This record gives sequence, C-alpha cells and structure tokens, in this order.
Amino acid sequence: MSSLLAPPASCRGILPPAPPRRPAPGALTARAARSCYRFRTDDDGVVDVAVVGKDGEGYTVGVEVPPRPGARRHREGGLVLRAADSGEAVPLLSPGHGACLAAELSVGASRAPFNLSFLLTDGEGAEIRTHRRTAFRVPIGVGRGSPAPLGLSLSEDGAANFALYSKSAKAVVLCLYDRVGGGGGEPAFEMELDPYVNRTGNVWHVSLENVAGYASYGFRCGLFGTGHPLLDPYAKVIGDFVAANSVHEGGATAPSMSCLGSLASPPSYNWGRDKRPCLPLEKLVVYRANVALFTKDKSSGLPDNVAGAFSGMAAKIQHFRSLGVNAVLLEPVFPFDQAKGPYFPYHFFSPMNSYSSEGRSASAITAMKDMVKAMHKNGIEVLLEVVFTHTAEGEAECEMISIRGIDNSSYYISDEIAGCESSILNCNGPVTQKLILDSLRHWVLDFHVDGFCFINAPFLVRGPRGEYLSRPPLLESIAFDPVLSKTKIIADPWSPLDISNVQFPFPHWKRWAEMNTRFSIDVRKFLKGEALIGDLATRLCGSGDLFASRGPAFSFNYVSRNSGLTLVDLVSFSNEDIASESSWNCGEEGPSENNAVLETRLRQIRNFIFILFVSLGIPVLNMGDECGHSSAGSTSYKDRAPLNWKGLKTTFVKEVTGFISFLAALRSRRGDIFQRREFLKLENINWHGSDLSEPGWEDPTSKFLCMHVIAENDGNTSDSIRGDLYICFNANVESVSATLPDPAEGSVWLRLVDTSLALPGFFGTKSNPKVQQVFGCSSYEVKAHSCVLFESTRDLS
Repeated sequence: MSSLLAPPASCRGILPPAPPRRPAPGALTARAARSCYRFRTDDDGVVDVAVVGKDGEGYTVGVEVPPRPGARRHREGGLVLRAADSGEAVPLLSPGHGACLAAELSVGASRAPFNLSFLLTDGEGAEIRTHRRTAFRVPIGVGRGSPAPLGLSLSEDGAANFALYSKSAKAVVLCLYDRVGGGGGEPAFEMELDPYVNRTGNVWHVSLENVAGYASYGFRCGLFGTGHPLLDPYAKVIGDFVAANSVHEGGATAPSMSCLGSLASPPSYNWGRDKRPCLPLEKLVVYRANVALFTKDKSSGLPDNVAGAFSGMAAKIQHFRSLGVNAVLLEPVFPFDQAKGPYFPYHFFSPMNSYSSEGRSASAITAMKDMVKAMHKNGIEVLLEVVFTHTAEGEAECEMISIRGIDNSSYYISDEIAGCESSILNCNGPVTQKLILDSLRHWVLDFHVDGFCFINAPFLVRGPRGEYLSRPPLLESIAFDPVLSKTKIIADPWSPLDISNVQFPFPHWKRWAEMNTRFSIDVRKFLKGEALIGDLATRLCGSGDLFASRGPAFSFNYVSRNSGLTLVDLVSFSNEDIASESSWNCGEEGPSENNAVLETRLRQIRNFIFILFVSLGIPVLNMGDECGHSSAGSTSYKDRAPLNWKGLKTTFVKEVTGFISFLAALRSRRGDIFQRREFLKLENINWHGSDLSEPGWEDPTSKFLCMHVIAENDGNTSDSIRGDLYICFNANVESVSATLPDPAEGSVWLRLVDTSLALPGFFGTKSNPKVQQVFGCSSYEVKAHSCVLFESTRDLS
C-alpha cells in the first residue's frame, strides 16, 4: 500500500502501546482482520499490517515482517517498532528461527479515524522506511468502502462511505477538515486510497467508522494525490466558495477558487401534505424570475434576510396569483460563478447558499423546500432552468473546483474537437449522463420540483467528438425515465457561451417541449412592420412548422427574455448596437416626454402581451415586464438591476398587470381555443383582410390580419360561453376599417379588447356595461398599432 500522511499531533505514534507479547506463528493471517495492508520497504522487503476492530472498544494493530533469507535485519538481530516522532519503542519478536517478526498493539478508538505512523529500526539502529522513504502510516477506523452510491453516504451510527468516479486519477486522497468551507487550510486527516483495495472499476471508495470529529471533506486527485482539494460532484451539502490568491499562468491571471463538501447530513424536512399541482401542460401560464433580483431591492418591502432569497419568492406569491400565473420558472439556482452569472454553475446537487437568510447550504436547502411547498399550496408549479452543458471551472489547475480536476477526460468533450469549446461537458457520455440524471432525480424527489428548462439545448445532442446525434442517450433517458418523464421538460436553444439563440430540430419523443425563439422574432418583426402576415398567423396557431408532430402545448412562447431587451426597452430603443433584437423605439430613442411617442409605446406593450396570450402555446412572462422594468437599452445580463416594486403603484403598471390578469382569465375561460393539446382544425379558422377578403399573404407591405376562430360546441356547453372569436392585428401607421363577419344566428359581437383605447375601456368582460356590442357586417375602425378582440355572444338586448 502507498504510504499515508501523518495524523494530527494529538494522535501521532502508538496511542497507547500495549505490552508486547509473543504471537503464535501465522497468528495475523489466521484471525479475521478488518483491514490488511502491505508496504514495500526501501530495501526491497515487505511489511504486513492488520487492523482489527474490537466492537467499539478500540483496535488491535498487528505488525508482521516476513523473513527474507540473508536479510541484514535478521542476521544482526530483531527489529524495533518506534513511533515516527517519539522515543517509544516496541520490539518485534519471533517464536523461532526463520519465523516472522511480529508485534501486536492496542489502540484507542476515541480519535478514529486517524493514521498510525511508525518506523522500524534494525539491530544497528538504522531506520527502515517505505519505498518512498517515508514512515509506515496505517489508517485506523478505515474500511474498504463501497462503490455505490456515488458521493457521501452517512449511516445512523456515524459511519461514512465515500465514492468518487475518476478514470484518469493516478491517485486519490480523501481529506477531512475540522472546519466548514474551503480555503487554504491543511486537512486534519488525509487518507490515500489504495488502487488495489479502494477502487472498483473506475470508482474510488473508502469507508470511515466515524466522522463526528470533522466538518467537511474534499479529494486530491493529482499525481500521488497532490494538488488542492476538490469538491465532491455528488455532495448534497456544501460550504462556501472561497476565493484564494490569483495565480499567474501563461502570462494571464487566473482567479483561484475552492469549496468543500459538508460532512453533515442534509437537514430533515417535513413536507406534510404537500401535493404537486400536476397541471396539464396546456394550462400553464409561466413567469420567469431570478431569485435574487426579484426581491433584492428595498422597494420589495421585505426584511434584509428575506429579500433576494427563496423566502422572498414565497413572500410574493400573491403577486403571481394576481397575474394569473400558475408556474414559476426560476433562473439557475445551482451554485454559480458570481462574476459570470447563474448560467455558469460549479455544482449540480445543491442550491445557491446566498439564496437563504443565513447564507449557508443547509439553510438554503430548507428555504428552497419551504418556497416550493408554499408555491404548491397556492397551486403554482416550480420549474428550474438548468445548465448541464458547461461549468464555471477553468482549465488552469487553480480554477479546477470539482469535475474538471477529478476527471477532465471523462466529463468534458475534448478541446481538440473542431467547433467545440473545451468547457463543453460530454453530456451523452455515460459518466456525465449519470451525473445529470442523478442530479435531476435529486431535485424532483428531494425538492419536489415540477420540471426543468434545459439551457443551451443544442449542445445536449452532441456526442463525445462534438458530433450531433440523432438519438442522444441523455435526452431519450430523460424522456422515458419513470421519475423525470412525469415532470415538465423543456429545451431552450439559448446559449450563454456565445449568446446565440437559434431554433433547431430537436429530438423529442413527444415528451420534450421547447422555448419558441421563432415566436419572439416573428411577433417583434410584425409589430415593427417588417414581417409577412403569414409568419404571424403561424405563431398564432401554435407554430405548426415547429411542433406539427407534438401539438401547440409544447411551444413555450415568449416576447422578451432575461438575456435581451426587456419589454419596455423593446419599444424604447432601436440603435445599431441592438439591431438583432428587432426592436422599435416608436419614434424617439430612449426616455421620452413626447405624448405621441409614449402613446405608441403603450399600445405596443399591450400588443405584445395580447399576442402572447391569444396565441396557442404556453405564454412565458419575463420578470419585470409587468412592472415596466428597464435595463436602459442594454442586452447584457450583467446590466440587469433588481426589480423596483414601487412601479406597481403607478397607473401604467396597474394597467399592464390588470391586462395580464384579464388575459390569463380569458385563456382559462376559453380553454377550448387557447389551452389545447392539439391544433385547431383548418375548418375552424378563417383568415381575412380588412373587408373579409383574402389576406395579402405574400405582400410584404400587408400589415393587417384578421383571424376568425369558429368555436366547436360539444352540445354540453352554452353558446353564450363558447362563442366565436374575431381578432384583428394592425401594424400599420394608420387606422384600418375592419368588416366583421356574421356571427351565429341570434348573436352579436362583443368587443373585449382594443389596445388603442384608454383605461378602463381597452379591455373588459361580458358583465362590463362599457363593453361595446357590434353587429355582423358592421365596420370597426382598428387604430394604428393596435389589436382588437371580439367574442360572439347571445344578443343581450
């Protein structure tokens, strides 16, 4: 066995030595030893050591030196065993000529695990050491361990099993610390794992009978166990990420970072009668939010220890309910690089420590579970954005936090592959795939999470050489996993690596939904007056060009997202630097006091929200769009500011939030049209221009479209509830006179929405007396840059 580092000063040497006795020949091999070790000596001999536990009363350590013909130590006399740093000595005795030299010692159990360190001295006083010229060091209270499960497993009696996958490591050293966190302190105990004892296949493992005296742990995986300690990829409770001194490598400065896993068990949690909402996919109304930025601002009115934390999200549940939101999509909550942002994670099995009131891993776990439980109680599902395609770890040794230093070749795609960055994880490799699946199941089973949105989805279909796979094993495994397949699984093509956002054919097995990038692009272009009306029609009907084999419920539609312009900025900025955003400033760049400009911007905001909610698919609201949140025209994630809750008191925000609430209720009431698993039938949709004529599909100057949705009544529903819909969209700079078709006999058209009108007239319900009735074949003036919605109902007169 390889030699080990010395134990703490308080347990160095033999504690306490027992009076030596003459062992019977072969005694050490005849008895049932708990752990056996063989050392190669510096003079090509061997030393055998056996450690046997005595039912919690301590340990018996037997040291045995097999005879070697002609060896100097036997010709000149016996050997003496001496503690590595003390004068205490115990002679090794032999029962007869040519027999083994042996000694048996008793060791107390109070400090286990620890290393017993000793030297051998021959008759001439010369020291005999290991082949590495070190003292003989034997672990006490240490077992072989089990290769499964990976990570740390704690038993009720205080024992611990550690298992770590590493195919490339030449040596692995388990380091225990008497403190929590990371940093440059020395470990209180180190255990070098023997590849012949503590390794099964490519999994290194070891068990310790007691870890009560220690707080955290890490692994050294460099050659001969050198290097800084690395975080266990499967650790459930972790310390803080601690920045060390920067290291200069290759002419560049590389920041150093470290973190340790905690030896504490995850805090127990009482879920009580928590029940997952299990909402059908088509009924979702989603709100995307960042945990910290959502309530971090003092205007949230929350205490400092609640603002910017999971508990802050739970404190604003009423806000979600008032909007009609029934699912919250959280930006990544895994521990991440603070400088790069939440889309560059360090770890996959724990929530961000700073998202709790105490700033510790255990409290973050409890706080997140409290939030999920509170959301579920109010009928709101919790979805997580997850990033499994890359980590925040760098290639420099000082930037290796976890899997990069543990087994770079197994977890990552080679940096020699053309078109692949070295930081891309080999998601479809068996090792990384298992890590991802285990992480996802952990969040579902332990945290009751309802689904996941996979960022940078195009890289999830890549093979070990960077090639695209037709049937990626990871995605197929998720689609058919007995646990994960029951959750919402959404692919998002946005990449935080190169800030790209391109839709692509995604393998789905009719289980994967997708963030619909084309929806955002086409709606922006239409309202700007640049898109063909056919593109808008496709998005209104559920994007059949993208989801024909799945249905509209698999299309997650959005207008703005966290990685681009906010909704207010989308109608306020349109300079050359943000040309790719397809934004329009409505006549004046940036903040304006021009009433005409402000009126157009208000209409455009209403139009964006209106189209989002009347399109088939799942509407996704971006955090702050209901509050007029702005990043001053910047698309950079770093320029986003915390949400200002004072805006909720303004007339503008009251209008917008009220409109969103109205549209969410409309989607629910008219679920027969807006909440569908399947597409509308062709015979149930008629398209018109201004005078019930055929729209100008191929005319690039055509900017007006009317959609007539003919409701399907199943005989059990009153016509007054399921009437037809007529929706007009005008992106022109002037008004257009629209002719309404004849409704069903005895019915009239009821105008529910006109985004050009002033509050409170621009939206209303059937019970609102101010809502205008319009008879068939009547003309209705659809103002410039506005949308109008009519619903047929029985003639109220």
